[in-house]
Amino acid sequence: MITLKEILNKVSTGKVFSAKFVKKDGSIRTMNCRTGVVKHTTGKGLSFDPITANLIPVCDMNLLAKGMEERSYRFINYSKLIWIKIEGETFNFNNK
Repeated sequence: MITLKEILNKVSTGKVFSAKFVKKDGSIRTMNCRTGVVKHTTGKGLSFDPITANLIPVCDMNLLAKGMEERSYRFINYSKLIWIKIEGETFNFNNK
């Protein structure tokens, strides 16, 4: 299984990747996303460290394409991942 740190290293250059995960409400979502997007941010930064909280900060590419830049920023909970696909390689998480 791939660790959170390994995922962040693979996608840190802003590569687009896909992830399937369980949302807070229990529904399942598949998202095309990328890291490192800073457009429409205040520059102030976050008031917490998402990595410490086991979260992957991403920009939802579907919302970005619809012109909803301000609402496209999301967090994926690493512990709720079902699979993640980076550069054509799929990593499954057996605990789902």
